[in-house]
Amino acid sequence: MILVMFDMDGTLIDSQALITEHMAATFRSLGLVAPTPEEGRRVIGLSLPIAMARLAGTDDTVLIDQLVETYRAHYRASVVTDAGREGLFPGTLEALQRLNAREDVIMGIATGKGLNGVHRLLALHGVSNYFTTLQTPDHNPSKPHPGMLLRAMAETGATPDQTIIIGDTTFDIDMGVAAGTRTIGVTWGYHDPRELIAAGASTMIDRYDQLDGAIRQLVE
Repeated sequence: MILVMFDMDGTLIDSQALITEHMAATFRSLGLVAPTPEEGRRVIGLSLPIAMARLAGTDDTVLIDQLVETYRAHYRASVVTDAGREGLFPGTLEALQRLNAREDVIMGIATGKGLNGVHRLLALHGVSNYFTTLQTPDHNPSKPHPGMLLRAMAETGATPDQTIIIGDTTFDIDMGVAAGTRTIGVTWGYHDPRELIAAGASTMIDRYDQLDGAIRQLVE
C-alpha cells in the first residue's frame, strides 16, 4: 500500500491570485495596510488564523478573528463571482486518474483550507471519490505540525515509509519530515524550489507527468 497525500493550494489548485486578492481586500476593509501578493503567497498553506496573524504581525486575537471572518466572507462571495478561478494545474487531473486506477494507492488531502472549501473544490473538479482521507485545520493543528499526516496514516493504516506528501511549500516538506514520511516538492507553487530542497524534500518534480516516476523512486 502507498498513501499519497496532496496539498491543495499551489499543488493541485491554481488559486494564488484569488487568495492574495482576498487577503489584500480583507486588510483594506479593516483599515490596515494590505499585504503584497508576495507576502500573501508566503503564508498560503498555513491555517487561516496563523496566516492572518503572520501577515498582520500581531497576536491580538480579536483582530485576528476579525481578519479571519472578513476573509471568509470575501471567499464565500467569490464562490459565485469568481467561479472558474480555482482551476487545476496542468496535468493534475490525468495524474489523479492514473493514481486512482491503481489498487495499491490510497490518496488523501492535507491542506490549510477549511473542510467545506475542500469538499467544494473536489466536487467542482469531479474528483471527490478519489480521496479516502481529508485532513484540514478543522480537526488538526496547522502545518508544519505533523498532525495531518499522522491522522491520515492512522485512518488508513499506512506507515511513514509507505506515505508521501506532495506539496509546494516548506510547510508541506517540514510536515512530512516531522511525520517521518517521504516528501515530493513541486516547482510550480508558492515557495521557491530551492527552499523546498533546503527543507529536506526527498525529490522534486517540474510537471505532473513526472509524479509516477517520483513515487516509484521513493516507495516502490
